[in-house]
Amino acid sequence: MIQIKRKPTSPGEILREEFLNPLGLTQKQLADHIGCEVKIINRLVNGRSALTATLALKLAAAFRTSPEFWLNAQKAMDIYKASRNLKRLPKALLAG
Repeated sequence: MIQIKRKPTSPGEILREEFLNPLGLTQKQLADHIGCEVKIINRLVNGRSALTATLALKLAAAFRTSPEFWLNAQKAMDIYKASRNLKRLPKALLAG
């Protein structure tokens, strides 16, 4: 099985540590700026919900990043969690 050794950094942790804290922004200020409810930002920052494509677009616009930056972080978390929940993966169909 594919073994991912280190838990990836979540999009919420990236948001908090690389954007909100350094810029002195509150979750409410960000939510108001991008037009979403503060609970959406809070759940993301606290790891209670996953990043959506819509939120990735809004964060990308607000912080001059790309939506892929945010979605790649979410994808890494999704793969990490899935790898922890799988008992085994099927064998490859192709020899190699």
